[in-house]
Amino acid sequence: MNRNLWLLTLLQGLFFTNNVTFIAINGLVGLSLAPYGWMATLPVMGYVVGGALFTGPVAWTQSRLGRKNSFVLGLVVAVASALLCAYAAYTRQFWLLCAATLLAGYYSANGQLYRFASAELVAPAYREKAVSFVMAGGLIGAVAGPNLATRTQALAGVPFAGTYLALAAVAVLAMGVLAVMRFPAPPARAAASGGRPLGEIARQPVFIVAAGAAALGYGVMNLLMAATPLAMAQCGFAFSDAAFVLEWHVIGMFAPGFFTGHLIKRYGVLNVMGVGVLLNLACIALALSGVALANFTVALFLLGVGWNFLFTGATTLSLSAYTAAERDRAQGAMNFLMFAVMAVSSFSSGVLVTTQGWDWLNLGSLPPVLLVGAGLLWLLARQRRAAA
Repeated sequence: MNRNLWLLTLLQGLFFTNNVTFIAINGLVGLSLAPYGWMATLPVMGYVVGGALFTGPVAWTQSRLGRKNSFVLGLVVAVASALLCAYAAYTRQFWLLCAATLLAGYYSANGQLYRFASAELVAPAYREKAVSFVMAGGLIGAVAGPNLATRTQALAGVPFAGTYLALAAVAVLAMGVLAVMRFPAPPARAAASGGRPLGEIARQPVFIVAAGAAALGYGVMNLLMAATPLAMAQCGFAFSDAAFVLEWHVIGMFAPGFFTGHLIKRYGVLNVMGVGVLLNLACIALALSGVALANFTVALFLLGVGWNFLFTGATTLSLSAYTAAERDRAQGAMNFLMFAVMAVSSFSSGVLVTTQGWDWLNLGSLPPVLLVGAGLLWLLARQRRAAA
C-alpha cells in the first residue's frame, strides 16, 4: 500500500458515485421526459455510447498527456456535462439530456482506466491486489450514490435537477484529490510503432477471453441494473426502495475488492471468474422467482458480487496480454468493446422492461452469461493442454 494507491481508491469511489447516481436517475428522468416509454433508458445508453466513442480520444490523451493530465481533462468534462444535464432536466429537454449524458461518457472512458493505473503504482507481484483494492473504492459510490440521489432529488424544484448539480460538485472534489497525486512516468514507446499491432494483441486467446468476459459481464450487469428502478416503479415501489436495492447492489460490486485479489492469487484467475459466472446465474434464478423487495435486493447483490469476480478477474487476466508500451491501445480496445456491449444492453433494458417485462429481461441475460462460462472453459482447456 502507498499514498497514491489510497488516493486512487478514493478517486475510484468518486467516479462510481457519478456512475451509480446516473444509473439510478437517468432512466427515471428519461421516462418523465421521453416522447415514448421505450425511450426511457436512452439517457443511460447515451452515457455508455459516449464512453465507447471517446475510448479512442482518451487513449490518445493518455499516451500524449500522461495519466494525470488526461484524468484532469476527464473531470473537467464531468463538471460540464453534469451542469448540462441539470439544465436539460430543468428545461425538460429530453434530447439535450441525451446529448449531455453522451458527453459525460468522456469522463466514464477516463474513469474506467483507474483500475489499470493501479497496477502501475505497485511492484508487479502485487498487481492483482492493487487492482482489487482500487475496485473496492467503488464502495464509496455504493453508499454515496443512492443517498445523494434520494436527498437531492427535489433540491432544485425539478425532479433530480439538484442531483445533477451535486454530481458537478463531486467532480470538483475529485479534482482536488487528483491534484495531490503522482503517477509514474509514461513507458517509453517501443520504436516507432509502440509495440505490436492491435490485431496481433487481440488475437491472443487470453485477450479474447479477458475482453469478452469484461464486456459481457459488464453488459449483463448494466442490463439488469439499469432496468431495476423502472421495474420496481412498475411494481409499485417508491424511489427510496429502488435506491436501497441499488445501494446493496453496488456494495456487492465493490466490497469483495478487499479480498478478490487474494482469491485470485490463491485459486487462480479463471476459477474466480468461474464463480462469478455461477453467481450471475443465481441472480437470474432468484429474479425470476418473484418481485418482492427481498428478491430484488438479494438478486442485485449477487449480481454485484458476480460482476466483481468477473471484472476484476478479466482486468487481471488482461495484464498478461500486452507490454507496457502497448497498454494504451490494448486497454482502449478492451474498454471500447465493453462500452459497445453496454450501449446495447442499456437500450435493450428500457425496451425489454417496458414492453416485455422483468422476466423476459432476465431470460435475455442468460445467453451472454453462458457464453462467458464457455469462454473460460475453452481457455482453461488450452492452458491444460499447453501444460501437458
